[in-house]
Formats: sequence, structure tokens, C-alpha cells
Amino acid sequence: MATAIGVVAFGGDWRVGIRILSGALGVAGILRLALPEQEAGMLAVRGRLLDAALLIGVSIALFLLAASIPDQPGV
Repeated sequence: MATAIGVVAFGGDWRVGIRILSGALGVAGILRLALPEQEAGMLAVRGRLLDAALLIGVSIALFLLAASIPDQPGV
């Protein structure tokens, strides 16, 4: 997440920042599925499948939303 914010804060394209954030959330969802309950740490909030589904769902939603917003001329 810090990398995504850094990319945008230092003048990078906001879409690239959102894609980096989306990728990080997707990786977190996959790790939540793969890691045992004791090693999941802060990723373990609810049940394993619900946590993973929420993380991966938000990841996909962010990626699709960033891709669907048209460029604004003159901005």
C-alpha cells in the first residue's frame, strides 16, 4: 500500500497506484488462503474463506473501476 501511495504522491499515474494497491490486496487474499491460522497474523480477522473472498473481491473491483474511468481531457 505504501508503494501505491508513493507512486501517486510523487507524480505517477494514479491508475498505476490503484493497480499496485489492487495487486497487494490480491496477494493478501491468496496469502490468507495459504497461511495457517497461527501465521496469518493481522490477515486473520474473520473466517478464512470470507477474509480471502473480501480481499480478492475488493482487489478485482478496484482494478476494474480504475480501468473503466475514462481519461479527463485537460486534467
